Amino acid sequence: MMNLIIIFFMTFLFSRQALAVCPVCTIAVGSGLGLLRAFGVDDIITGLWLGALVVSSILWFLDWMNKRNYNFKFKKTIIWISFYLLFIYPLYLMGYGGEPMFYFVDRLLIGVIIGSIVFLLSIAADHYLRSINDNKVVFLYQKVIVPMVFLFIASIVTHLVVQII
Repeated sequence: MMNLIIIFFMTFLFSRQALAVCPVCTIAVGSGLGLLRAFGVDDIITGLWLGALVVSSILWFLDWMNKRNYNFKFKKTIIWISFYLLFIYPLYLMGYGGEPMFYFVDRLLIGVIIGSIVFLLSIAADHYLRSINDNKVVFLYQKVIVPMVFLFIASIVTHLVVQII
């Protein structure tokens, strides 16, 4: 197991090109998910961060595959479906989600959908900021800060909406 962890980190340490979604951002989203779960935050909010983590991982993996010219029919569809199943299905097997319902849909699943959409919007916002600044970042760590701000705002708004409903 330790060898896999070392190989995992060495891969990022010695990679030559920037990834579509930075490793720091993915780790930050994963840490946020762990902290939310540890403090007993609502499954919708936890799912929001999980959805962002899934999308970040998918984009990261697709970028890795593209750089190595791994191409096959329905690649994107297969990767997207596989990653959602790999990330979410084990949670249901362990008893997370499934129980509390929000308008007849599982709270964790609603959060995953919201988080996925918010993370994709944050990537679009990052690209927009770069496009208006000659493809350069507007501020330091923009690629990390923009998704985190979007996720924090989405978490607060979602929490307030759930409290009202």
